[in-house]
Amino acid sequence: MSILCGCPLLECVYCLACTRWAYKRCLHTAGHDSETWGLSSAEEFEPVPRICRYILAVYEDDLRHPIWEPPGGYGINPDWLISKRTYVDTQGQAPPYILYLDHNHADIVLAFRGLNLARESDYAVLLDNKLGKRKFDGGYVHNGLLNAAGWVLDAECETLKDLVEKYPKYTLTFAGHSLGSGVAALLTMLVVQNRDRLGDIERKRVRGYAIAPARCMSLNLAVRYADVINSVVLQDDFLPRTATPLEDIFKSLFCLPCLLCLQCMRDTCIPEEKMLKDPRRLYAPGRLYHIVERKPCRLGRFPPVVKTAVPVDGRFEHIVLSCNATSDHAIIWIEREAQRALDLMLEKAQSMEIPPKQRMERQETVAKEHTEEYKAALQRAVTLAVPHAYSPSPYGTFDEREEEEHSSGESSFGSSKKSKTFVERF
Repeated sequence: MSILCGCPLLECVYCLACTRWAYKRCLHTAGHDSETWGLSSAEEFEPVPRICRYILAVYEDDLRHPIWEPPGGYGINPDWLISKRTYVDTQGQAPPYILYLDHNHADIVLAFRGLNLARESDYAVLLDNKLGKRKFDGGYVHNGLLNAAGWVLDAECETLKDLVEKYPKYTLTFAGHSLGSGVAALLTMLVVQNRDRLGDIERKRVRGYAIAPARCMSLNLAVRYADVINSVVLQDDFLPRTATPLEDIFKSLFCLPCLLCLQCMRDTCIPEEKMLKDPRRLYAPGRLYHIVERKPCRLGRFPPVVKTAVPVDGRFEHIVLSCNATSDHAIIWIEREAQRALDLMLEKAQSMEIPPKQRMERQETVAKEHTEEYKAALQRAVTLAVPHAYSPSPYGTFDEREEEEHSSGESSFGSSKKSKTFVERF
């Protein structure tokens, strides 16, 4: 009898929790995620639209006779294309990609395509993970994406090394969209940890761009590698906000109401402070760029504004109830709005008629501000007791600490392990 009397009480508690969750979600808009962030400059955001076009180029079968090119083309010279790998070449171990030598921007680019809904191999990479399954560099990462990144690095190591040594002033950029964003982000981490295999390339020459990023690394790694990895999110994109592990979402498609109920109860009952202290919880990687082009209770699109920060808490933790949650994930829309945002930044800079000397000083100031913001994020991660987080030393730079860890790690591997793959070494 007592059990039957308790059932209505449990139903009331559950209904109240669902009502609170729905109320918070309806009031929450994408602009709230980045309302306290600073504005991005044109100089730091300039590569994003161009990299989006490189990713779009991966979908073409023949770049000399493109079919799907955006207005203005891909900006790729087919003669500078080093290699183009398809699913046949990767054997399903990684998504297709291109290796492009961009002489116009002094850049070596390796770009991955996004998830192919018709390919079982992509799902295999996505589902090859469990919460806390793979440790890496003092944190946790997505196991399938790390294996894909390691396979690509094993396959392209010699080619990348030759290019890096042949063009010592060129940057090395890894980029990807959706599924490819996770591979690109973890590939960036692998390269930073194995710089000796790429001609001792400097850390500052390595960059990673995760477009519509997947949650692929724990919070301490997401903050620690914010100096080399950048994530770009368009307004209401669902993927960076999907805290539920991707493999659980696809496995729960036949019981989606159960998944939504659990998500509702978790968001209602578990405080964010407790979520931050879970070392296995994965996040979008690196520095975040948020393109905001819509306002709440307003129709149509507004001139896009780009916000940027290295947040620790409030890192796209809530899904936005929006009819654009899936369309904002499309690489075509991201490229279009990123280009619009960059054009507006350049127009504003030209209207102000900033002298070249002051423009260079402004670039140096932005770089300095990013370094300070990066160190502040590391310190805040320690303050919030994020597992395995540590602050930069007051007696030296963070890069110096990275160099010490890199050299000590290399000495511990020993020459007998040189033949192992990059992933096996960790």
